Amino acid sequence: MLRSETNHRTIEAGEVGRVHLVEVGARDGLQNESAVIDTATKIELIGRLIAAGTSRIEVASFVHPGRVPQMADAEAVLEGLGPSPEGVSFIGLVLNRRGLDRAMATVVDEVNFVVGASEGFNRANAGASPETTMTEIEAMLQAADRLKTTVTISVAFGCPYDGPVPVESVVRLAVRAADAGTDEIALGDTIGVAVPSDVTRMVEAIRSATDVPLRGHFHDTRNTGVANAAAAYAAGIGSLDASVGGAGGCPFAPNATGNVATEDLLYLFERMGVDTGVDHDGIIDTARWLGEHLGKTLPSAIGRAGWWPSMGDR
Repeated sequence: MLRSETNHRTIEAGEVGRVHLVEVGARDGLQNESAVIDTATKIELIGRLIAAGTSRIEVASFVHPGRVPQMADAEAVLEGLGPSPEGVSFIGLVLNRRGLDRAMATVVDEVNFVVGASEGFNRANAGASPETTMTEIEAMLQAADRLKTTVTISVAFGCPYDGPVPVESVVRLAVRAADAGTDEIALGDTIGVAVPSDVTRMVEAIRSATDVPLRGHFHDTRNTGVANAAAAYAAGIGSLDASVGGAGGCPFAPNATGNVATEDLLYLFERMGVDTGVDHDGIIDTARWLGEHLGKTLPSAIGRAGWWPSMGDR
C-alpha cells in the first residue's frame, strides 16, 4: 500500500515533551448521560474548560435530535458561545451532509466526521456500510474546505456487534481519509477493549501507509484508557481525546463507558514531565461541578483518590 502524498493543513501534533488534549466532555461526555443538560449549563461548562487552558473542545454534535436528544441544541450552544477565543478551536461532530451544512452555518472551527470500522457498528450508528459512509465523508471533506477536519474511525480496536476488527480494515479507511484530504485521523477505541500493544501495532500499521497526523480516542471501559494513552504518546501520537470527569459513553455501543478522564491524563502526563498547557485544578473543579449537575459522582480516578502530591505535601 502506498503512502498518501496528499498535503494536509497542520493540526498540532506531538513534539517531544508536549501533548495536546482534545476535550470531548461537552459532546461525548454528555451525549450518553440520562440527564439532559440545558444550553446555558453547556455554555458554562465550555467556558470553564477554556478557563482551565483547554485549546481544542468538541462543543456540539450536529446529529438528528431524535437519535441523540442530549445534542439537540447544537446551534443554540454555538450562538451562545460566539466565535472561539484566540488560541481555542471549537469542534462539531458531523455524521452526514445535513449535519455538515448545519455545522458550517455556525462558528465552529473544525468538524469531526465518523465512520465505523465494522459493518455492525456503522449500521447501528449511521445506517449504512462503512464503505458507503466513507464515500459520503470523502465528498464532505471537499465541501468543508474552510474548516479543519478530522475523520474518526470508531471501533478501531473492537466492535460490540462483530467482535475483533482487522487492522487492515482500519488502515484501508485511514488511507481513504488521507487521500481525500483530511487534516487528522482519530482512532477510536469506542468500547474500551484495546491494550497498549494493540495501540502500538495499529499506529505502526497506519504509519506505514500515511503520515496524516493521528489522534487517540480511548474509552476506559476496562480500565485500560490511561495505559493506551501512554502507549499512543510513546508511538508518536501527540493529540488525545479526554472527557472531564470521565463522563459519557456511546449510545450505539452497549455497555460503553466514558472516554478516559481528562484529569487522569493530566496526572499521567504531568508526572511524566510532559506539558499539556491545562490547569489540573481547574479541570478537577469542573468535573466536580459537572457531577453535581448530572446528579452523580463522575468516575475519574483522580476525582476519587485526589491529586498527588496534594497541596499539603508540596
